[in-house]
Amino acid sequence: MLGGARIVVVVPAFCEEQLLAATLGSMPSYVDWICLVDDASPDRTAAVAQASKARRLVRVRHRHNRGVGRAIVTGYYRALTLGADVVAVMAGDAQMHPDDLEAVLAPVLLGQADYVKGNRLVHVEARRMPALRRLGSRALALLTSACAGQRLGDTQCGFTAIAARALCALPLDDLWPRYGYPNDLLLMCSVRRLRIREVPVRPVYGSEQSGLRAWHMASIAALVVRRFCRYRLTPYGRLSSLAHGR
Repeated sequence: MLGGARIVVVVPAFCEEQLLAATLGSMPSYVDWICLVDDASPDRTAAVAQASKARRLVRVRHRHNRGVGRAIVTGYYRALTLGADVVAVMAGDAQMHPDDLEAVLAPVLLGQADYVKGNRLVHVEARRMPALRRLGSRALALLTSACAGQRLGDTQCGFTAIAARALCALPLDDLWPRYGYPNDLLLMCSVRRLRIREVPVRPVYGSEQSGLRAWHMASIAALVVRRFCRYRLTPYGRLSSLAHGR
């Protein structure tokens, strides 16, 4: 526990046989449960998870690949059954530094936010991110901010924490299941007037190239616009009004 709250970390994983052990092994001791969701990985991800000596590990495996967004939703539901007060997400690729987890959790634990996102672009080590990913992330943040009606700096960062009560207010089954889910979740939170906050987190990258390609950006941008048009008509509130400060 941390601050008297039960902490569950959801770890979505797809083909992470090389980095999963490091992710699980580095989890801070105050984490009550680690919920690993293997999204039908065809490699040795399941075997690595089974061999892990990480304490408090709960394993869930999709029979078919359903996308990272759906894997996180599966993890959210499992976390709620484990009695979580706060649920964080740390991907299985070891690109989210465990030393930053407490800072991501803190605004929720202190009652200052319902949903917290890491922001790699304001961290002193931001230039460790591949240049194309930095540029693409900034562009998508501008679009998502305009649609959500509030300023957001790094909408693509998957290092997050959310209060259990906020999860219960969201239509999780409707979350976009694949890449673009962070943007969709931000819009869901905004239309329900949930308090969103960002905190600096360090970017962790090896020698890999950025996966944020032009077609990838275009598909996420199209998703954001579609979701904006849809959510503005919901009974929870109008994103168009939020965007104009009304």
